[in-house]
Amino acid sequence: MSEAEAPAAVPSDPSVAPRPIAPRHVAIIMDGNGRWAASRGLPRAEGHRRGVEALRRTVRAAGELGIGFITIFSFSSENWSRPVSEIRDLMGLLKRFIRHDLADLHKSNVRVRIIGDREGLDRDIKSLLDEAEELTIGNDGLTLVVAFNYGARQEIARAAKHLAAEVAAGRLTLDAVTPEAISARLDAPDLPDPDLVIRTSGEQRLSNFLLWQSAYSELVFLPIFWPDFDRAALEEAIAEYRRRERRFGGLIARTGS
Repeated sequence: MSEAEAPAAVPSDPSVAPRPIAPRHVAIIMDGNGRWAASRGLPRAEGHRRGVEALRRTVRAAGELGIGFITIFSFSSENWSRPVSEIRDLMGLLKRFIRHDLADLHKSNVRVRIIGDREGLDRDIKSLLDEAEELTIGNDGLTLVVAFNYGARQEIARAAKHLAAEVAAGRLTLDAVTPEAISARLDAPDLPDPDLVIRTSGEQRLSNFLLWQSAYSELVFLPIFWPDFDRAALEEAIAEYRRRERRFGGLIARTGS
């Protein structure tokens, strides 16, 4: 039995519940597709294709491990600066993933949610994103959150803009502009904050991903490229998460997620 699967130790205080085997919400920065391909003398498009395969493995493993929510950084608002050919390949992969995998996700009771700015997207891309959400809206198993055309600073700016408009219209006072008010105006305010953020490829930064929501998340950086990510890598990250004490700014660690 791996450490990620081992039952949590019973705390000395019986009133304190043990930490769950898996975190409730895991967010992943899927990094390293291009470098994975380059290290093998393959085109970047092949790295992205293999990255989709890794995503399929990860969604399956997350459901098996009891994770409730998984958020993936699929396409950032900054990715539009990449070469046109690579953007075309990425959009093609997104279309194929939704067209080919959506039925399986729906059958597996996975709910798909989309965060990010949909304004200005091509009609066919926007329609696919809408279709994924609408088809799976009634599912109550794992929730797969896809961050597409997403940037955390842009998300926070949108929330601030909404608050400023409400204050200007007299619907809110300045005193009502609180962290809770900002959270309520983010792209998916009903989702729990991530307990664990994983980034592959060895890079150690958040790259404008869930900056507000990750204020107290545990960060785990893995040296492997995303196409090599599998259940064992997910379990390794969860095992590291479970070794840490989450204090949320206090002196006493909180159990649970």
